[in-house]
Amino acid sequence: MPKQFDLLIFDWDGTLADSTQAIVDALQSASRDIGLPVPDDTKSRSIIGLGLREALQELFPGADAETEIRLVERYRVHYFARDEEIVLFDGVEDAMQELADAGFMLAVATGKGRGGLNRAMAQTGLTEFFHASRCAGECHSKPHPQMLEEILDELGAMPEKAIMIGDTHFDLQMAQNARMAGLGVSYGAQPHENLLPHAPLACFDSFAKLHAWLRLNA
Repeated sequence: MPKQFDLLIFDWDGTLADSTQAIVDALQSASRDIGLPVPDDTKSRSIIGLGLREALQELFPGADAETEIRLVERYRVHYFARDEEIVLFDGVEDAMQELADAGFMLAVATGKGRGGLNRAMAQTGLTEFFHASRCAGECHSKPHPQMLEEILDELGAMPEKAIMIGDTHFDLQMAQNARMAGLGVSYGAQPHENLLPHAPLACFDSFAKLHAWLRLNA
């Protein structure tokens, strides 16, 4: 059966890596450290997918530049303290190997910074599978389509032959803005009801189900 897509673009946190709770905990601890109101789990999850500075601006609108700098510093301290504990969802490594062997180009579009993504890829052994990646700080934050547009340009892919896969509405909005198909996953930061209004081809509650769909339909 001919491939429907040439290029599969994955979000990282909450899609490939089981890092959502570590992000929530780091946001809450950073807020507590500098005496700001601590956002609850739902609010903290709602901004995952944005670049860190954009996420903090959403959580604390009107915070001055000094407060933002302190928040970023404290967030990084708490997140990096748990960095090596974060694992991939079950089946991710085997799926990336299978998809690469099947001839797909693979890429990552993430709200992580470049240093954090490179470290995460190295720690999980996935670096070799990805042909391109874009991070916060290199492009406009999601849902702006710049990350996807640059990946398409770098790899010579057409938007109709690429698909974005992510766990937040920011991922799916970004795909729509890039005139690209999207797939949603609800085992990360956001539930089905946040994802379905943004027209994913399908939405999955486990990585195994996502992998099965890609095997049969991509």
